[in-house]
Amino acid sequence: MKKKEHVISRVNPGSIAQELGIEKGDVLLEINQTPIEDVLDYHYLMNEEYVELLIRKPDGEEWILEVEKEYEEDLGVEFENGLMDEYRSCSNHCIFCFIDQMPKGMRETLYFKDDDSRLSFLQGNYVTLTNMSDHDIDRIIKYHLEPINISFQTTNPTLRCQMLHNRFAGKALEKVQRLCDAGIHMNGQIVLCKGINDGAELERSLEDLCNYYPALQSVSVVPVGLTKYRDELYPLQAFDCQDAGKVLEIIERYRDRMWQEHQTHFVHASDEWYILAESSLPGEEAYDGYPQLENGVGMIRLLTEEITAGLKERKGDEREEKVSIATGLLAAPYIREYVRWIEKKYPNVHVQVHEVRNQFFGEKITVAGLLTGQDLREQLRGKDLGERLLLSCSMFRSGEEIFLDDVNVHDLERELQVSITVVDSSGEDFLDAVLGDLQNKEHRRRQIYEQTSCSNCRTS
Repeated sequence: MKKKEHVISRVNPGSIAQELGIEKGDVLLEINQTPIEDVLDYHYLMNEEYVELLIRKPDGEEWILEVEKEYEEDLGVEFENGLMDEYRSCSNHCIFCFIDQMPKGMRETLYFKDDDSRLSFLQGNYVTLTNMSDHDIDRIIKYHLEPINISFQTTNPTLRCQMLHNRFAGKALEKVQRLCDAGIHMNGQIVLCKGINDGAELERSLEDLCNYYPALQSVSVVPVGLTKYRDELYPLQAFDCQDAGKVLEIIERYRDRMWQEHQTHFVHASDEWYILAESSLPGEEAYDGYPQLENGVGMIRLLTEEITAGLKERKGDEREEKVSIATGLLAAPYIREYVRWIEKKYPNVHVQVHEVRNQFFGEKITVAGLLTGQDLREQLRGKDLGERLLLSCSMFRSGEEIFLDDVNVHDLERELQVSITVVDSSGEDFLDAVLGDLQNKEHRRRQIYEQTSCSNCRTS
């Protein structure tokens, strides 16, 4: 097969690459006389204060460029392929796969099932290890790339093969020991499916995973997401309040044990479990610095703490604001509580919180990040939305203002006849948006994976 070339698609203004005369269309051949296989080689070899680049220009002329720079400073380029190699699609057929539950007609990139360890390093994506060869493990150990985020689901090899519908899925767990022995930091995830990997199987998994500490630094347990598009798929059931209580009992038992033995809570339940069980969220100290925030672990607790601290620092005044917030069912009760705190300190600020039901994916999906433009349009049309409508940046892909269903924010503004403000993720951002103290900030990306071109895109 012809070796893939690393064609530069963009040179960032003011970057090292621009100063060197590197241009769009140039090809990166080598760094320090070493051929580049993919983005892992690129990052590792660029982590030096002196590097020698071999660049081929479009006319075939080759340039050798000597670069003195800061340690870990990037060239400031983007490649036609962000991984500098083919993306590795998932070879599993998981019974809980969210992408299999999406309707037809969405943009093509949303249907790509990634299972690429390089995306774990770059973007924080979770991988099953079934696509990783011994060569891949060797390079991770050699370059000491970490953390690697692993979707375990279960440590029972037979059950894991069944859940991932891959006969190699059980054996893939052996790679965890190699990473552990090499001191590579990892984070783990268990997507819990009712009657399959919960109960005694969950206890077995947590018992096994505790033994990987401290290389394995944290484990999250999240409930399976079920959309209404499950025809001819494995018959999974949603967890109810009683189920959630039992799950929390197991998690908290291991969490308490790990705290007593190692002063880390290690095992974390996503926020959904506490809401479903009608149980109070743990205090901030239980989240160990929020290592699993992108998995929905501690998001509400962190937001609560940040808003509480932010309000204490503000004096309150007589400003007048009339805004509305649209969010999913999961966060709505907490958002209403935050609004009460704000209105108490700012008596002329009035905020209406609208719970938007997810008709697009089905009402079992309750997170704000999976709301679509059409659901917002249909459920908010004709309502008094005030001067501005606030929407979480989790509804959008980073750098864009397009919903999962390709509805554009500007079109939604026109149809609802209201100005829309996209709110960043922190409590301070939330307060600024509600109170009208608006600034242009970079929005955090959506968790659903879509292919990107940036070779230095680790933003989470």
